Amino acid sequence: MARSNGVQTEMSAQELPTISDEDTVKVEDLPEQVEDVQDIDDILNSLKTLLSSLEKLQKVRQEVGDIKPLIGRMLDGELVAGEELEQLKSGVSSLSRLVRAYNDHQIALAKAQPARNLLDQVLKERKAN
Repeated sequence: MARSNGVQTEMSAQELPTISDEDTVKVEDLPEQVEDVQDIDDILNSLKTLLSSLEKLQKVRQEVGDIKPLIGRMLDGELVAGEELEQLKSGVSSLSRLVRAYNDHQIALAKAQPARNLLDQVLKERKAN
């Protein structure tokens, strides 16, 4: 019984098979299923992004909601000092984070809309069976 010593032989350029244009695969030639898988992956990723942006938005909303009464008092012209003033400072910076989080959520929401169509399609097929 012959044993392999683990050494591989290399083919010379003359021995290598030639590849013609007919042997190459073009993207247009891929089956629709492969494209659908990529679409499904994109849709699932957009849903994950939407969920993440929603969590961030809810967190920032909560932070801003906690200082809403103080902001109201400040807007009414009342003076605040000490700890309340520090809360207002952090709250105002939270407002800019809220605006960014809201914008990110709107973008993620728009990108995730194809998920609704996919969900409708899957549920229709499920009901048909």
